[in-house]
Amino acid sequence: MSTIDASAPTPERQDRGFFGHPKSLATIFGVEMWERFSFYGMQGILAIYLYYSASQGGLGISEGTALGIVGAYGGAVYLSAIVGAWVADRLLGAERTLYYSAILIMLGHIALALVPGLLGVGIGLVLVALGSGGLKANATAIVGNLYE
Repeated sequence: MSTIDASAPTPERQDRGFFGHPKSLATIFGVEMWERFSFYGMQGILAIYLYYSASQGGLGISEGTALGIVGAYGGAVYLSAIVGAWVADRLLGAERTLYYSAILIMLGHIALALVPGLLGVGIGLVLVALGSGGLKANATAIVGNLYE
């Protein structure tokens, strides 16, 4: 009579094709890396874009207002992690929330690139902040589920 060991790794957990780690870690790493690049890259150039004059390629907002917008964006990214965690726990699950959050980030960058002026900045930053929050809250949870 054989017994089934419930603690034995499942085939998904035995797949160690990414430097000895589960293959799906590579995808999660890539998404998280680009989200971090997006967030910190935006922090570095957003204020300059906002307060440089139009002749210098910016929007010409006062420096104080521009820095306030950058601060609000940074805070919104971290506060939206609460929303992202709630959506994952109550509505969609971690994987779907991560997927849709990455799409929100992409749409935010598209809006920043294509919608002119402050309207594009507003739409883009809101979408990037919401997407980053959803991604932050769920990438760690998904990585934690890859290991026993």
